[in-house]
Amino acid sequence: MIGPGRPLFVLFGSSIVQFSYINQGWGAILADIYARKADILLRGYAGWNSKQALKVLHLVFPKDAVVQPSLVIVYFGGNDSAAPTPSGLGPHVPLPEYIDNMKKIALHLKGLSDKTRVMFLSAPAVSEEQIAQTLGITGRSNEASRIYSEACLKLCEELDVKCVDLWTALQQRNDWKTACFTDGIHLTPEGSKLVIKEILKALREAEWKPSLYWRSLPTEFEEHSVYDGKNAINISDVEFSRCVKWE
Repeated sequence: MIGPGRPLFVLFGSSIVQFSYINQGWGAILADIYARKADILLRGYAGWNSKQALKVLHLVFPKDAVVQPSLVIVYFGGNDSAAPTPSGLGPHVPLPEYIDNMKKIALHLKGLSDKTRVMFLSAPAVSEEQIAQTLGITGRSNEASRIYSEACLKLCEELDVKCVDLWTALQQRNDWKTACFTDGIHLTPEGSKLVIKEILKALREAEWKPSLYWRSLPTEFEEHSVYDGKNAINISDVEFSRCVKWE
């Protein structure tokens, strides 16, 4: 550990998480927004489903860790929603098992500490046409994604866990099928912008004490710098370098 201590945010999920730092991804954007406010830790495992996540949950999030996360953002569901194969191999997890797995993940994370908050990202929309054109695979459908997304949302409501509806969020644009994905599944910069917008909204609206919304957190070693001899500028909070102004 290095100091001084900041809130720790962990991103835990499959490829939507692992790849969230490339192509101007939502993880990289989150790290930039929370610079000098919180540390963002990536635990992404491309190709994984909720069953695989559950098997390593106690290793990634041990209950006896000295430092526990302030926030864990969890994404599993896209791979789970893939159609089953005749061989029984592949990432598919039946809906009832998926719900049970996600419930166990949520309860484990909520039990890490009194101050650990949990946010789920539901299964996102997918572009079936683009998947066929770029990946040449079958078995992923937007309808299946909707079913798993709604199941995640319902579970989170029952468990009092914040949930971002990615299935709806990614379809806000009329051109979402071509603008939001690199291959029909994984996100372009435009897709990531929609994701981070919804995450920030959820953090802003959460009634957590203390708040984890970025504008509510203190800036580490905040200072005012004098550049022209008389006018002080709080350079630690200047946002002029960002092309997008986030709320």
